[in-house]
Amino acid sequence: MKLKEYLRSGKTYIIAEMSGNHGGSLEKALEIVRAAAAAGADCLKTQTYTADTITINAHTPPFKLEGGLWDDRYLYDLYIEGYTPWEWMQPIKEETERLGMDFLSTPFDDTAVDYLEGIGEEFYKIASFEMVDLPLIRKAASTGKPLVISCGMASEEEIREALETAQRTLESVNGKCERGDVVLLKCCSAYPTAYPTLHLKTITDMKERFGVPIGLSDHSAGSLPEIAAVALGASVIEKHICISKKDNTVDSDFSLSKEEFSQMVKDVRDAEAALGTVSYGPSDDEMSMYALRRSLYAVKDIRKGEIFTKENVRSVRPAGGLHTRYYDRLTGAASCSNEDGAEGKLSPMHAARDIPFGTPLSEQDIAEKL
Repeated sequence: MKLKEYLRSGKTYIIAEMSGNHGGSLEKALEIVRAAAAAGADCLKTQTYTADTITINAHTPPFKLEGGLWDDRYLYDLYIEGYTPWEWMQPIKEETERLGMDFLSTPFDDTAVDYLEGIGEEFYKIASFEMVDLPLIRKAASTGKPLVISCGMASEEEIREALETAQRTLESVNGKCERGDVVLLKCCSAYPTAYPTLHLKTITDMKERFGVPIGLSDHSAGSLPEIAAVALGASVIEKHICISKKDNTVDSDFSLSKEEFSQMVKDVRDAEAALGTVSYGPSDDEMSMYALRRSLYAVKDIRKGEIFTKENVRSVRPAGGLHTRYYDRLTGAASCSNEDGAEGKLSPMHAARDIPFGTPLSEQDIAEKL
């Protein structure tokens, strides 16, 4: 499985979320798999539920959505439209793995966990709305496999409770819970998400507060949040993918098209490259420019025995001459203290030989010792 390898390597793990963007077509689902692979995703994710495993067939006010993308829709009807038939999971998984990606699915009840175990799921995703479902977290963790938990809408206490539930269960099954066995995702459960509601600085706080790898599950436009998240230390990125916004599927309004997703992956990889490692001094690419640093040059002809002044010595480009730290000492601008502690100026130094205009100064050009 790539997830733990990526967490160890420091490379960002990118999850392409299909969700309901297949629009009820297995062929479209497989097309999305291929588009995700072509874009450079590391993992393809589905959702494993039915309308009956996620809610009940009730058309009363508590089950009716108000406002937002799905205004005036009843939950049961929405989930009938958006669900992925379970019998598709195996061919989707096979195509995903054939193309070199990991397969991941979000279970929404115990029967989904059992089903996904039957097809060999290697780790599990818990959705933001289910992260308060502690029995579901225990069920998924009881497989002994890693969990990725989205934290949309969650308080610190709720996140800690979910995390500790997963960790305790994994430890009871495996005898230990290693770093990377649980990953938390910063998430805003608004569809689509406006940038001001993302609060990406929380990623840094979550890393310090919970001590596990942190990522971002994002429903906003473009890839700017992903670049920022990587800069803040996100280890995992999850984003919805569709073939085209024109498909008008249940989730397409907050998904990236295949071209946009490909650009996001490129942007994330470029951000990783730009972050690099802690480094001081000239890089290999800077070495050709190193010669343009400033140093001390004779800017007039200077005769042997003549003193150095601000008129005949300057700090200029390129390198090759004495370091600029010697400028004040050469020209007599440097201060010194006498035996009584009084401040005074040092005398300027003298040229040890004739120095033509444009000559980089060296210690051999100075009569006194620096």
